[in-house]
Amino acid sequence: MTEPLPPPRAPLPTDSPLLAGLAAAALDAGVAIRRIEAEGFTAEEKADRSPVTKADREAETIICAHLARLAPGVPVVAEEAMAAGAQVEPGARFFLVDPLDGTREFLSGNGEYTVNIALVEDGRPVLGIVYAPALALLYAGRPGAAFRAIRAPGAPVDAQDWEPIGCRQVPQGPICVATSRSHGDPVTDAFVARHEVAEMIPAGSALKFGLLAEGKVDLYPRFGTVMEWDTAAGHALVNAAGGRVTRPDGSALTYGHKDAGFKVNGFLVWGAGRAPA
Repeated sequence: MTEPLPPPRAPLPTDSPLLAGLAAAALDAGVAIRRIEAEGFTAEEKADRSPVTKADREAETIICAHLARLAPGVPVVAEEAMAAGAQVEPGARFFLVDPLDGTREFLSGNGEYTVNIALVEDGRPVLGIVYAPALALLYAGRPGAAFRAIRAPGAPVDAQDWEPIGCRQVPQGPICVATSRSHGDPVTDAFVARHEVAEMIPAGSALKFGLLAEGKVDLYPRFGTVMEWDTAAGHALVNAAGGRVTRPDGSALTYGHKDAGFKVNGFLVWGAGRAPA
């Protein structure tokens, strides 16, 4: 009797030269961030009163150099280079980069900061890398498959390093909610209060998208204004893991809105199954 064929293997990040290249860019940026963190640094204040450090700028330079080699001619919208004026045509393919998401977490020394890199096509994030250098935690998402790996900054990533992950089904009973460690707001608090909550897990940066993509939480709501580079990589990751990311009203969250200053006026992230009410 013929043995049944094994199920097909999900495509790994290493099967995609572009996604593997984005992972390498994040890992290399992590080397610079950790070096500067060890050396000591001072923070400056940007025009919007948010902090910025040498680590933000060096990491962005490293990532942009990688992207120029990986995808010549594809525009890059990166947080620290925004003052230079990013040029993105409607529907164009482009990268969204936050070289150090969670600068406040970086300043506090709690390790909950990330490097975020996303590829956007026709307004939707299709590839996403979220990397936490201090935690050696690397997430990757491509259509239909999400993964995590434990890799130190600068380390190579081989096929066997990747572990498939996925969102869990949102339960009918009490849910587990991820919340921002540094950016709470009354509207988000009121939204969470309407739900039966089993546990609240505070976390910094795009790590909250990773928690949801791993099936550790069910809901991540945010009603304050953020920027497209804060959410695009995590959005791609959660989509790849079987979850959903929308605007607070349930409409599609899309990217490349230069006329709006690349702002995102809140979002909802949840796992498989029912949407939050």
